[in-house]
Amino acid sequence: MHTPNHTLLYNHTLLFLFIILIISSCGQSIPELKGVDLEQWKIDRGACMGEREKMMNAIIDQKNSLLKLDEWQIAKFLGKPDENELLKRNQKIYRYFLTPAKSCANQPDEPVKLVIRFNAMGLAKEVSIE
Repeated sequence: MHTPNHTLLYNHTLLFLFIILIISSCGQSIPELKGVDLEQWKIDRGACMGEREKMMNAIIDQKNSLLKLDEWQIAKFLGKPDENELLKRNQKIYRYFLTPAKSCANQPDEPVKLVIRFNAMGLAKEVSIE
């Protein structure tokens, strides 16, 4: 037979486990991008070193796996964006250069960028290559 203290502890434990289950099921899990070395990606700001260009095809093939991640997850995953833009209604755009930016010594005429558009809730709603 359970004493009142044991029943209370049991109920608190169940409530705690339920809350953990709810929290862990919220949000999108961070994907694994095959063929992308995220440490090299983050170091190669502006794609000036050419490391991101080596990973460009892998990024293009898997770009949709970034959809529905939030800004914090994207920044943690891909690092600080090379460019960002705040739009109307709290929407944002993050840009990551895949080929050297215009600020690089070896830059092309028009650099290729991974562009992530976030809605007002901070979720990635569109991922494109420009």
